[in-house]
Amino acid sequence: MSLALFSSILIDGVTYAMILFMITVGLSMTMGLMRVVNLAHGAFAMLGGFLAASIPQRLGVPIGLGFVLAIALVAVLAVVFERTLLRRFYGRDDLDQMLVTIGLMFVATAAVNLMFGSSVTSVALPEAFAGSVDLGFRAIPRHRLIVVACGLAVVIALWLTVDRSSFGIRVRAAVDNAPIARAIGIDTTKIYAGTFAIGAALAALGGIAGAEMLPMEPTYASKYLVILLAVVAVGGNGNLFGSFFAALLLGIVETSMKYMVPQLASAAFFLTMIIVLLFRPQGLFGRQA
Repeated sequence: MSLALFSSILIDGVTYAMILFMITVGLSMTMGLMRVVNLAHGAFAMLGGFLAASIPQRLGVPIGLGFVLAIALVAVLAVVFERTLLRRFYGRDDLDQMLVTIGLMFVATAAVNLMFGSSVTSVALPEAFAGSVDLGFRAIPRHRLIVVACGLAVVIALWLTVDRSSFGIRVRAAVDNAPIARAIGIDTTKIYAGTFAIGAALAALGGIAGAEMLPMEPTYASKYLVILLAVVAVGGNGNLFGSFFAALLLGIVETSMKYMVPQLASAAFFLTMIIVLLFRPQGLFGRQA
């Protein structure tokens, strides 16, 4: 394998992995914390991408500010969704949760199709993201380096939030034993809403950052649903580093096969998932029930 090929696989694989991580970490934390199977999670990434593409044009604001507004709007919509509908399904059967969230995914798909059209929508990048960095043996698009840096910043920020803050202590208490957490005065309702909003915002960020590799289209949420669930399953529900390393593993495996045997890329992705779950049914970092 040549150095150029190896670097291409590594750079593209890690970039793809960071996109998967940013989108799925919120889903993993939601499933681990609230015990809700939210199959509509990919819709947050889709909405983030479409809003980021349209807000700068419609409001006449800079592209970077449009990104921030898109992420904030998705977080607000997520809180409304969690408080008005999803909360009513806490403690219900998994099938009920799956049916209502997959129904909402199709509602979001129809809404995006109505508002933005049925064609693939491109997300314009700020000028600072354009161009490339020359390593001598290969020029790397600056955008991909920024995506990788963004993914690493997210994992560090989440680690500090979950492991080194009072909010993180309350989150872990709610995960381990919600009734006891409520008994000692922890407002689990706000914890759930805050966690859900953060997860949705990160999904929107991942959708915007990854629009080049995972194009924005109305079928986005359903098209990538199984991929997102695979990352969560391999990493283990509710585990930050599980999501990170699962995304790295699956992202690099699929990217490697795309370069070497493109026809087997998807098969390699899911075969890796199957092998991991055969030996680690709870995922790489999941805890035994």
